[in-house]
Amino acid sequence: MSNQAPNHARVIPLRPSAERPGTARPADRPPTPREPLWRDLVGDVLRRERQAQERTLQDVADAARISMPYLSEVERGRKEASSEVLAAAARALGLSLGDLLARARGELLRLTSRTSQPSRTTTTSSLDGLCLAA
Repeated sequence: MSNQAPNHARVIPLRPSAERPGTARPADRPPTPREPLWRDLVGDVLRRERQAQERTLQDVADAARISMPYLSEVERGRKEASSEVLAAAARALGLSLGDLLARARGELLRLTSRTSQPSRTTTTSSLDGLCLAA
């Protein structure tokens, strides 16, 4: 038998747990909603469009010339796809890259307008915050 103490790993939590004293959120401050990630929004748009067309992952992946597992991960928001991959997936679904990104932007606005406070400034532009560069 050894006289050494057992080797126990020390675990340092990345986020403090609410059970610990002093780490609970004050009752007067509501939880901050999580900002949606762009990759999740784009993936949701791709998946919804693919399903609306009643097409399989394999069918769209073949048309886009990308692997089916990679397209699946993009749709689930697990991968941050390049603009080339997004454009290929959009084309395979009959969309332009602009159409895909506009739909994702609409989804972002829809999700954040439910959770955000009213803006202090109002825009009167018909471009609604869109930035155009020449």
